Amino acid sequence: MPSLFRFLIVAGILGAMVFGGLYVIAIVLEPEQRDMSTPVPGVKVRR
Repeated sequence: MPSLFRFLIVAGILGAMVFGGLYVIAIVLEPEQRDMSTPVPGVKVRR
């Protein structure tokens, strides 16, 4: 039984580190927002 608890604790700590790292990367490397427009072929805009 102790080896199961040890495994679960180690797996939980590693999972928390991975998710924490992904969270920090998502917050720190947030992309800048900018306007973007792309023409759609075959669509005419009335003016």
